[in-house]
Amino acid sequence: MLASWPIPALLFAFTLAALVVLVSGLRMTSLVDRLADRMGIGEAIAGAVLLGAATSLSGTIVSITVALDGQASMAYSNSIGGIAAQTAFLAIADVAYRRANLEHAAADLANIFQAITLIVLLTLPLLAGTLAEFTVIAIHPVSLVIPVIYVGALVATRALREMPMWRPVDTRDTRNDMPERESAAARQITTLRLLLHFLLLMLLMGIAGWTIAKTAGSITARLALSETLVGALATAVVTSMPELVTTIAAVRRGALQLAVGGIIGGNTFDTLFLTAADIAYRDGSLYHAATVSDQFWTLTAILMTGILLSGLILRQRNGPGGIGVETIAILVVYAGAITFQVMGATGG
Repeated sequence: MLASWPIPALLFAFTLAALVVLVSGLRMTSLVDRLADRMGIGEAIAGAVLLGAATSLSGTIVSITVALDGQASMAYSNSIGGIAAQTAFLAIADVAYRRANLEHAAADLANIFQAITLIVLLTLPLLAGTLAEFTVIAIHPVSLVIPVIYVGALVATRALREMPMWRPVDTRDTRNDMPERESAAARQITTLRLLLHFLLLMLLMGIAGWTIAKTAGSITARLALSETLVGALATAVVTSMPELVTTIAAVRRGALQLAVGGIIGGNTFDTLFLTAADIAYRDGSLYHAATVSDQFWTLTAILMTGILLSGLILRQRNGPGGIGVETIAILVVYAGAITFQVMGATGG
């Protein structure tokens, strides 16, 4: 049906779906913060699981939809490009948080462990692509390993939170994860009602994600654009916008562990896009259909995550202009990656 739409109509539908994703993601932040307090799971884990999965839903739908349509490169680059974009968004949040370096103030072992997990998960697609192609029912074995590692890491993160073997040093700039006191009116809203509201927003984001995938696929085919360029810099950035909004909103609320955990957890969740896309892609292994440009974004995401991890461990309190050196490095790497990608796609 969309194939017959004119370009302006496709762009309008794409923009409208992007706005739905943005508004829904914004409303999720306060919901997840309250659910974290009520369920006693902590902001870092809530960010990794609830906020990360919810804000990534539209991106998941995009990867599955374009993979079903045979657009392997866009499916792959949408996942990895989103990870790079969201890491850059965390750097932007650090710029917005003026009291101290965000990675210093949001010290949390769970976020460090999740970042390590993310680096491990990002190496698996690269390893799969270097080996001879082997699939079972057109699914590469790595696609089955990724969710196992993801779930195992979540279990380990919960155990780590309950019985940490070491703790970050508290300073006057450290913001600890403490449950907030709810007002009498807020306490009258049941946890079940909050969860239902959360699920409704997820549904809206899923529908918007499908719309983004279909319109982006049609625009790409119509204008003969690079799938990698559209996936990494259009659909990935658009579907990642909730992470930017929710991260800055969480920072403004003082929920710093939720802000960092939402990005890192969302990035870890985004690796599951690859599993879903590989299952949906029926022409063989998604990892072998990926291009060199797609692998470029995988390496960029690993580099950016490594820089972020170093900042979480080093915990520089104040850097140039009140932001961490790792923030500057992340933004420089991301800007450089975009520049090289655009130049490569345009032959510059």
